[in-house]
Amino acid sequence: MNRKQKAILIEIITVIVITIIAIVVMLNLRYYVNRREAEMAMTILGNRIRQYRVENGLVPPEYWLDEQRENLPGEVRLGEFHYRARWIGVESAPDEILAYTEQKSRSLFFKNGFFVLRLKEVLPPYRGTNDEGQETRDVHIEWMEAEELKDTLARQQSQMEIESWLR
Repeated sequence: MNRKQKAILIEIITVIVITIIAIVVMLNLRYYVNRREAEMAMTILGNRIRQYRVENGLVPPEYWLDEQRENLPGEVRLGEFHYRARWIGVESAPDEILAYTEQKSRSLFFKNGFFVLRLKEVLPPYRGTNDEGQETRDVHIEWMEAEELKDTLARQQSQMEIESWLR
């Protein structure tokens, strides 16, 4: 091979490598954006649930939540959403899982898992208030691996709840 052929070959290989790197980066960027939008939607939903609880003293029913999800920015990124208010009672512990949604990813850098909203995030006393006594913090959405969520739900679910999922 002469010098000109080598230069052309090096340029072709360089373009191919840069293209592959760009494709990988763009795909992973897509998963990152989808995940951030789902987290934002869960946070907004958690804030609305907390506001409902402040006004009414109870966690909202599922039909109310369905109405809220219709106007939620990033709602399409939530995927299959599970709301457990029907199984939350007065005696429920603050670390009880109130809602969760699965986030699947075929990325090399992001694992599959769940965004989780715990009951303590919508319960008083709140962590911070402004001068007028208004709540100033956002709810905290937690990330859980599938196994961790499965173990946590196994401890928290009643037999009636498990049977209702099986139907």
